[in-house]
Amino acid sequence: MESDSIECVSSIDEIVDHEIPHHNLHHHPHPRHAPHHQFSSSKPHHNGTNNVNSISNIVGPPAIAPAASVHELLECPVCTNSMYPPIHQCHNGHTLCSTCKIRVHNRCPTCRQELGDIRCLALEKVAESLELPCKYYKLGCPEIFPYYSKLKHEGICIYRPYNCPYAGSECSVVGDIPFLVAHLRDDHKVDMHTGCTFNHRYVKSNPREVENATWMLTVFHCFGQYFCLHFEAFQLGMAPVYMAFIRFMGDETEARNYSYSLEVGANGRKLIWEGTPRSIRDSHRKVRDSHDGLIIQRNMALFFSGGDRKELKLRVTGRIWKEQQNPDANICIPN
Repeated sequence: MESDSIECVSSIDEIVDHEIPHHNLHHHPHPRHAPHHQFSSSKPHHNGTNNVNSISNIVGPPAIAPAASVHELLECPVCTNSMYPPIHQCHNGHTLCSTCKIRVHNRCPTCRQELGDIRCLALEKVAESLELPCKYYKLGCPEIFPYYSKLKHEGICIYRPYNCPYAGSECSVVGDIPFLVAHLRDDHKVDMHTGCTFNHRYVKSNPREVENATWMLTVFHCFGQYFCLHFEAFQLGMAPVYMAFIRFMGDETEARNYSYSLEVGANGRKLIWEGTPRSIRDSHRKVRDSHDGLIIQRNMALFFSGGDRKELKLRVTGRIWKEQQNPDANICIPN
């Protein structure tokens, strides 16, 4: 069975051709050994030393961190997460969080006594008096919060690490943008290009089969930022469709500073999409399922392909620009 191929023209000055086999959206292997980089990552390092860029063991600056004993008191012995009201205890004073109380079937995991419905009000009061730094302070967050407000903030903190934007592999790697760029290049073997114009030729031998979703990812570096171009086939209702969209490797507020256009066509017809790139905070699947991109129905794709309509041949072109600039000026200075 022939593999799908894609030709990429990613900058004005240089033309590069690539052969990329089709990918299985559900069976792509997770890279087992990501190389160590200087960038932040939650992946543990097993070299016996503390990595200053690691985000997995952040407690807080020494000057304002509470005593280790307080942290231990507020740590659930079952899930090891921080406990929030209601904090439960057994008759012997052992505590655990409300979620784990259900999981242990109302039995104390320490002494095996029945838990009952006793709340540890004293520990809840201790927690209420604490002020802690955001756990992402090493990544740049300067905020300090009361104990009960800290968790909510960390869920939306702009300094929190990003998930790997590589679709289909269920990759669990997280980190800052420089780390993820290196991870995509080295572990997922993603094509990297400089420039904000692109020209992709997508060829598929059997356009009627999308059981194994065929897709591609390319990373572009322009305006000092990184952008992910996705192109894939998937089932929409009863018919396969093809979709292209761009995600910004950064937060949503930064993504709004940029726009992009995608165009596909042939035989005197063309489809054009213009929009704002979505942040990689939004998962690949979320963007795809919201149809926020260029969608090409199969019949239209085959029309663009020409010939006997038995082979898909699509050429997708596009560009990225900053909103402050005139998009008609067609000026792009690669970084």
